Amino acid sequence: MALDQSFVGRTYPPTGAYEVGREKIREFAEAVGDTNPAYVDRAAAEELGHPDVIAPPTFVFAITFKAAGDVIHDPELGLDYSRVVHGDQKFAYTRPVCAGDKLTVTSTIEGIKSLAGNDIIDVRGEVHDEAGEHVVTAWTKLVSRAAEEA
Repeated sequence: MALDQSFVGRTYPPTGAYEVGREKIREFAEAVGDTNPAYVDRAAAEELGHPDVIAPPTFVFAITFKAAGDVIHDPELGLDYSRVVHGDQKFAYTRPVCAGDKLTVTSTIEGIKSLAGNDIIDVRGEVHDEAGEHVVTAWTKLVSRAAEEA
């Protein structure tokens, strides 16, 4: 069954603050194979004008996808998560994420469409620091595959 178009534009409450840690950044950089010294060495990051180590660009996926869980598990929306695959991801940064940042995410459903029986939902996550300043916007496209015919 197609998702309800009236959910387009619905915004969910912001998440609690997530404190970005140096070790989490290091682990993430290692996991994705990025050897940029600004991700693991504070002095290298400071030489580039940052207050602490910075995170690789895709690091915020972990917190924006978790925030999108409010959308995914909204019983009124009726999304069958067992059929969902990740379709696309993009980011637009105001500034890099730094160790010590305390970030919140506000998720909004930007679009819902049906294509060949599949439901496609676009979620925008606005990430702000503890001062309320914008850090990054993340867009996540989720595809709920059509049910297989018996």
